[in-house]
Amino acid sequence: MRTQHRSSRICSRASCQLPAVKTLTYVYADSTAVLGPLATYAEPHSYDLCQSHSEKLTVPNGWSVVRLEPESDQAGPSEDDLMAIANAVREVGNAQSTPIPAQPTQPEIGRRGHLRAIPSTQN
Repeated sequence: MRTQHRSSRICSRASCQLPAVKTLTYVYADSTAVLGPLATYAEPHSYDLCQSHSEKLTVPNGWSVVRLEPESDQAGPSEDDLMAIANAVREVGNAQSTPIPAQPTQPEIGRRGHLRAIPSTQN
């Protein structure tokens, strides 16, 4: 049985012991094979392929192959991604430091858990 850890997975092809670098899945309804970057976890209906077998992939007549390539070779988020996250955290921090105006309190006539009963206002 193959392990779920990404770095120890090997090619799904019979008698191939090379490390897997791509994941192959099928969309039967569209007659399409999708070959993309190695999935984070092994899935029961997908196939991990080594570089050689991913390059030699053939599909049945009438089927199409979609080859997905990672957007960049760098590992982890880009500098723009990190700056966007930092700015979002800053905005949340600034919003939380703004005092919230106090609501006029109404007398409670009962409480149950997080629910509370207050008297109705007569106009």
